[in-house]
Amino acid sequence: MSIILLFIRYVEPLNLNTSHAVNYFILLGFPSRWEIQSFLFSIFFVTYILTLFGNMAIICAVHRDHRLHTPMYILLANFSFLEICYVNSDVPNMLVNFLSKTKTISFTRCLLQLYFFFSLGTTECLFLSIMAYDRFLAICRPLHYPNIMTTKFCYGLVRFCWVYGFLWFLIPVILITQLPFCGPNVIDDFLCDLGPLLALASACIPIPGTVLICGTMSSLLIFATFFYIISSYTLVLRAVMQVPSSASRKKAFSTCSSHLAVVCLFYGSVMLTYVSPGSGQAKGMQKFTTLFYSVLTPLFNPMIYSLRNKEMKGALKKVLGGF
Repeated sequence: MSIILLFIRYVEPLNLNTSHAVNYFILLGFPSRWEIQSFLFSIFFVTYILTLFGNMAIICAVHRDHRLHTPMYILLANFSFLEICYVNSDVPNMLVNFLSKTKTISFTRCLLQLYFFFSLGTTECLFLSIMAYDRFLAICRPLHYPNIMTTKFCYGLVRFCWVYGFLWFLIPVILITQLPFCGPNVIDDFLCDLGPLLALASACIPIPGTVLICGTMSSLLIFATFFYIISSYTLVLRAVMQVPSSASRKKAFSTCSSHLAVVCLFYGSVMLTYVSPGSGQAKGMQKFTTLFYSVLTPLFNPMIYSLRNKEMKGALKKVLGGF
């Protein structure tokens, strides 16, 4: 951390004026007529409710069915809880803005939303990595799996993801709080995202060091976790192909394909957005890629994990039958 701060000190101008002329930002969201805004509100409100319901159903199913008290499903339940937190970091404010005429957000709330949104996104990358690690141990090291992936170790990995996820993005947020937002305050997005904020600050003063640090930290996290996941599943698939039983192969493929589908959905849109923040993407492109992984992916995840998993489908039927 000290090396990064020293780097910034010599890269950025030393006389940055950190007094902010901007006290609030305007989130344009999806500008359109009032009728369309109301329609979009209805669509995203239903999506939001379904996302909460689907992920809460998985949490309840894992909690109530003792057969699912295994590391794989414990990780899945915690992942669903993470998805609930994730959508709550941006969707409620987006829904309010659909019905608002001003569409404003204070400077402090904007920075808080940025921090929680990116910290939860970082935590999701780490969760997907340890879920891949769990599948690697279960399929490639089945004899050692019970001794390594104990319940205690599993919860230790969960705590690591949450703690490290909320520490990783502290430096970029601190850097952004020091930038001189001098005038432009319109963000062409539905949340306080990294790229638009860096673009607004760049309109006031050159900030190559901050852009470099933010881009490097985003890219490092994304590519390191992505390549780890892909490497893990490459070894898993190679091991699965050597399993003599076709039924065992089918079950392993079903589990791995669910995880890989979630990884592809999440990382595909994230890489388009954050590998080079502030690099000038096509106008409006960033908000749609952000919308995909922050709103739609949490909706799809419960469906992906439940539709291809017999144990989860059975547990969900019991939970839904109780309502």
